[in-house]
Amino acid sequence: MSRRSQAAGPTTRERNFETPLTIGVISDTHIYPYSSRELHPALIRFFRNANVGLMVHLGDVNSRPVLDEIADIAPLIAVHGNNDDEELQVVLPRTTRFSVGRFTFGVIHGHGGRSARDEAIKRWVGKVDCVLFGHSHKPLLEKINETVLFNPGSAVERRWHPHFGVGIITIEDDRFTPDLVVFTHPEHLDNVRVGTEETGSRS
Repeated sequence: MSRRSQAAGPTTRERNFETPLTIGVISDTHIYPYSSRELHPALIRFFRNANVGLMVHLGDVNSRPVLDEIADIAPLIAVHGNNDDEELQVVLPRTTRFSVGRFTFGVIHGHGGRSARDEAIKRWVGKVDCVLFGHSHKPLLEKINETVLFNPGSAVERRWHPHFGVGIITIEDDRFTPDLVVFTHPEHLDNVRVGTEETGSRS
C-alpha cells in the first residue's frame, strides 16, 4: 500500500510518531497551476538524502499537485495559508498539532495578525515544545521561554530576503535539533549534508 493511499488526500491523519525521526520542513512554495515556477529537483533530492520520515508544509502551497509531489517524499502534514486555492482552504486545517516521542509541535501558517511571528507566539508558545510557521518568507530560529519558534522561510520565493530556506528537525528520545538550511540557489543543497557541521550553513 502506498503512502498516499493511507492518507486523507495527500496528507496523513497520523499525529503521533515515534523517535528517532527526521522531519523536513518547507513553506510558501507559491506554485500556481500552469505557472513556470516548480519545486526544483534539488529540493526533492535534499529531503530524500536526509532520509526524512515526515514532511511538514507550512502553508501557501497554492495548488494540490505540489502537495502530491511532497507527499511522495514522506508522509505529509500541512496547513493552509492565505494564498492557497479554495480546495486547499477546505481540505487543509488552519492549524494542527503533532507529537514525536515526548515532544510536541504546533503548526500554523501565520497570517491574520500583525506578523507571522506574533501569530505563532499567540497560538502556540507555552503550549508546545516547537512551533512551525511560515508566511513571512523570513527564515527564523529562536526560543521564547521553553518554546522554539522555527520559520524556514520560503523554498521558492525569497522576495526581499537574501536567502531561500528549508528546515530539518532531528528528533531523538531525549532531544530535538532544528536546523535552518538557507541557500541562494537550490542546487547548493546538493552540498549540504544533514547531521554534519555543514547543515544550516549559508551556501
